[in-house]
Amino acid sequence: MMSPFISELVGTALLIILGNGVVANVVLQKTYGNNGGWIVITFGWGMAVFTGVFVAAAGSGAHLNPAVTLAMVYLGKIDWSLAPVYFSAQLLGAMLGQLLVYQTYKDHYHITEDTSSIRATFCTAPAIDNKLNNFITEVIGTFVLVMGVLFMAAPTASLGAMDALPVALLVLGIGLSLGGATGYAINPARDLGPRIVHALLPLKHKGSSNWSYSWIPVFGPFAGGVLAAVIFSALQ
Repeated sequence: MMSPFISELVGTALLIILGNGVVANVVLQKTYGNNGGWIVITFGWGMAVFTGVFVAAAGSGAHLNPAVTLAMVYLGKIDWSLAPVYFSAQLLGAMLGQLLVYQTYKDHYHITEDTSSIRATFCTAPAIDNKLNNFITEVIGTFVLVMGVLFMAAPTASLGAMDALPVALLVLGIGLSLGGATGYAINPARDLGPRIVHALLPLKHKGSSNWSYSWIPVFGPFAGGVLAAVIFSALQ
């Protein structure tokens, strides 16, 4: 069985490879999936979650998301001392996964000139820039995610392999219903890790990494995760 660190790293890397991979397939120029639309992206992300959770479930409980880890720590499901292990594995896994997305679509990045489309394959951005509403949206989306995960999780807080499917369907539902405003980061590592990679890569038409917005998909999900944990605890 893989250690929690390796499980979270591999699971999160797979999450990003398939998740941001489908975004790249839809928005970059001259791909077979170009202009596939929002439904393709949300289904791709659902399958990304299914794969990541299935692979990491036995070794770490398949958090793949610092907001989920923080909620589990708050509820006493895992020890505080493990939080840095999970957080670092999730961030590094997200960065590794993004590098593989870039390598896969390297030629398409080279010919795509729209900087916002390029950045969208790495990290999220709001459809309408309103920082307060964007923050609240990420809180709501992550609250729904973590509350759902907490009720789906076994008493040990370790998801069984086949519990990957309901979590994937939950993320699909969040994307379809709540994702239109901010791109539903709902995961600090999912957004921050690839955003760092975007800032470091020598992309031909890179544009800004939009760091002025970057705190929202980090702190919004953390707030939503803790809120879900508090309410879940009160309901028990």
